[in-house]
Amino acid sequence: MKNTLAPVAALLISASILLTGQGLQGTLLPVRASLEAFPTFAIAAMGAAYFVGFTLGCLKGGDLVRRVGHVRVFLAMSALASASPLVHALVVQPVAWGLLRLVTGFCFAVLYVVIESWLNERSSNQTRGIVFSTYAMITLTVFAIGQMLTLLYDPADFELFLIASVLVSIGAVPIALSKAPSPELPQSASIDIPRLFKVSPSGSIGCLFAGLANGAFWSLAPVFTGSISEGTSLAAWFMTSAVVGGAVLQWPIGLLSDKYSRRGTLIAVTIAGCAVGLALGLYPGEMSFLTVNILGAAWGALAFPLYTVSVAYANDHAESHEYVTVSSGLLLMYGVGATIGPFIASALMTFRNDGYLFVYAAITHGVAALYILFRTTQSEVTDIDHPISFSDALAATQTASHIYEEEILQEDEEVT
Repeated sequence: MKNTLAPVAALLISASILLTGQGLQGTLLPVRASLEAFPTFAIAAMGAAYFVGFTLGCLKGGDLVRRVGHVRVFLAMSALASASPLVHALVVQPVAWGLLRLVTGFCFAVLYVVIESWLNERSSNQTRGIVFSTYAMITLTVFAIGQMLTLLYDPADFELFLIASVLVSIGAVPIALSKAPSPELPQSASIDIPRLFKVSPSGSIGCLFAGLANGAFWSLAPVFTGSISEGTSLAAWFMTSAVVGGAVLQWPIGLLSDKYSRRGTLIAVTIAGCAVGLALGLYPGEMSFLTVNILGAAWGALAFPLYTVSVAYANDHAESHEYVTVSSGLLLMYGVGATIGPFIASALMTFRNDGYLFVYAAITHGVAALYILFRTTQSEVTDIDHPISFSDALAATQTASHIYEEEILQEDEEVT
């Protein structure tokens, strides 16, 4: 393990610091927006803007990397992402915050492109699963740490924005000083959404509905907690509980899908997620601090692995040369869902109550479960006898760099 991770230690340290800052922003901004009495729809639009920017960064960030190189792009995007929280503190206005979230999403997508390309370059087929699973676990862990940082200061003041900016800035240092060579430009295939649905309708729908639910969660969960308890304490603990729950059960659920049935695991996860969502959404005012956080952990444990297991299920049915195409398409499906989800959830929260964030999430999981159950009635749908390992599937979910590779290949073909 030590020898496997040593070549990418600087990259993982950079990612850890950067994503701590991102995790802090993810909780801080909705909380501060609620304190400023931003409309729920405006808060949802901010969350959707982040995913729009992220999708654009995945698709177009590769051109930046090709023009000036990995290190320069990483430093530039870090500087821009570091400036964003400071501008948030200076200009407290919904439209400005929405634009800033779009820029932040773009910056972090390009940062992922650099980090993940570098990780791919420094990993072999034998070590890639370990490297990327470690990367995924670090991501969830530091997100939780970043969310807990909201308890340090009053979100109505500027200190937390300053801390977020400092973390993103410092995160650039390890990779800027790394002696590891920049990755070469790899080859890939173009994204084909019709082929994606032909390969695995259930995997595609699973990723879409994971985005619909999780995009709304990341954008509006702090608003939900604000309706239960004043202050930021519950928001920080609830978001952290969800992330920790997702981190703890990511592997057990994935390994369960390896050993038994990937499709059966998807059905079980979506049905259980529906039940937890209904419990959170219908009875929030009757729950204690501990109960809400336990249910938050259960929600994260079920909602976050849905995307990863869906990716694994889709790749089980893909040819080996289609892994990048399929995984990239699934990321875009998730991004589309995460862009739309906050708007639907915010409308329900506005016309009903804030608990309907999780009623909506429960509905998305329920519909996904019904669709996958329907697919089991189709004669051509069968589980693969020898599915790919979950560690390989987890590596395949890190696809920002793969979309970048596809962009480079297309430009190379245009030149020739």
